[in-house]
Amino acid sequence: MGNVLAGMEAAFIDVGLPKSGFLHVDEVVAMGVPKHKRQIAELLKKGDEVLVQATKDPMGTKGCRLTMQLSLAGRFVVYVPFGDGVGVSRKLLDDERKRLRKICGALPLEGGLIVRTAAAGASAEDIARDYQALKRLWAALNQRGGQVKAPTLLYSEADVSLKVIRDLLNKHVDEVIVDEPGQHERILSFLKRTSPAMASKVTLYEGDQPLLTAYGAEKSIRSTLERRVPLPSGGYLIIDDTEAMTVIDVNSGGNVGRGGNRLEDTATKTNLEAAAEAVRQLRLRDIGGIVIIDFIDMSDAPNRRAVKAALEAALERDRTRTFVADISPLGLVEMTRQNISDGPREVMTEMCSHCEGFGYVLSDETVAIDTCRAVSRVAAEASEDAVVVRVSPRAAELLNEDGRARVLEIEEYVAKKVTVEPDRGVNDGEAKLRSRKAA
Repeated sequence: MGNVLAGMEAAFIDVGLPKSGFLHVDEVVAMGVPKHKRQIAELLKKGDEVLVQATKDPMGTKGCRLTMQLSLAGRFVVYVPFGDGVGVSRKLLDDERKRLRKICGALPLEGGLIVRTAAAGASAEDIARDYQALKRLWAALNQRGGQVKAPTLLYSEADVSLKVIRDLLNKHVDEVIVDEPGQHERILSFLKRTSPAMASKVTLYEGDQPLLTAYGAEKSIRSTLERRVPLPSGGYLIIDDTEAMTVIDVNSGGNVGRGGNRLEDTATKTNLEAAAEAVRQLRLRDIGGIVIIDFIDMSDAPNRRAVKAALEAALERDRTRTFVADISPLGLVEMTRQNISDGPREVMTEMCSHCEGFGYVLSDETVAIDTCRAVSRVAAEASEDAVVVRVSPRAAELLNEDGRARVLEIEEYVAKKVTVEPDRGVNDGEAKLRSRKAA
């Protein structure tokens, strides 16, 4: 246990990572801890060892978000050892929810149980098998937790492939294609234990091209780094990320409509396409936090409602929690999307050393002016009557072009012989002195 901060009603927990995890008082739940006792200083103290689960990955300057309300996810159910009662996914139809609740009510529950959307159509045997496997896993984790010294990783979820199979494979999926024989066997083994009927949907890819290339996945992954996203009718989205939020701007582009079409109709058509594509991009890029979508202005209230309905319909297929506000008369939609982990931009890229995340660099003219001033300053400060000044390769090229016109101006100003040399270790607009005596 790290610091316990009464003012924040939270504790920072050493979990063995560079940054401590954040545990709020509302997440302090365990055997013997009153659920309604809400003062962190009375629940935890520095030096305590606690069993926690990460609910949000470390992101940027923040450590992972932690909870003591532990949960173990299976194929059909989530077991909550310190919970109680049965919860059923609201995405299921009422009759199916009642059926699954009845099945779970007949189980000898020890703790709480949440029935997942993937349980649609699952038999009582499927549910019971899933629950018993999670109960055995919890018993093993609980026993090991008492034998090791903190900080120690007790349990990590299945690898990405098995997690995708567990969470996304359902009756609506026609086929799962795997290109690695060992992983293919692991997936089959997992399904034979949890959902034997689904195992026949998994096939081993043996094509000549790499799997991701053959099915266009490589291109789709790379597209998540693009700022501009085309729409079917000729319009496009511009997606900009900032520290505080993500802004998506909708543009009509080449979608100018046909003769006789009102501007309102063209804007509405583009916005309807943009609503579906914006949600798709949120999922592909795993964008979270505050999102502002700037749709093309629409005068008619029914059209604004139609665009919002299209946006909400697309979000229903998104497994990440979102909240959407109404479209304003100016066409702005404010929404929030749960932010759990880094997206492809954070994983696949690194900050530009030149622009430092701003997305732009200084122009040649600005670099030349800044470098001239820097060279003049260091040359004037030197005691020698001839100096060699090191600048960036880009700046050296700019200063030495046109017959060293800029360098000659500097020499006249400082009354010294000045030689400019390129050095990759010097930034644009900076200069470093290397002295020498005049010949």
